[in-house]
Amino acid sequence: MGQSRRVFTREVTPEAVNLVTDGGHPTAQVARDLGITPNLLRRRTQAVTGDPVAAFPGKGRRKPHDEELTRFTREWAGVRHARDF
Repeated sequence: MGQSRRVFTREVTPEAVNLVTDGGHPTAQVARDLGITPNLLRRRTQAVTGDPVAAFPGKGRRKPHDEELTRFTREWAGVRHARDF
């Protein structure tokens, strides 16, 4: 069996990013303390600094771009169905 993915609460990522950006702690040390790779923490830090509101939508929530793509895909499926009928 494969390993299951670890799930962090919504509070963990902002706290870890704040430790790196505001607290001045080294990325490698914070990542080691959390048990994640430094590269993952760097990517999350970049995501938060780039767009803090839509950085981590979480389960059940999507970024606006993904929601629009899903809506267009459903509309296109309906148009194809009507055309084929």
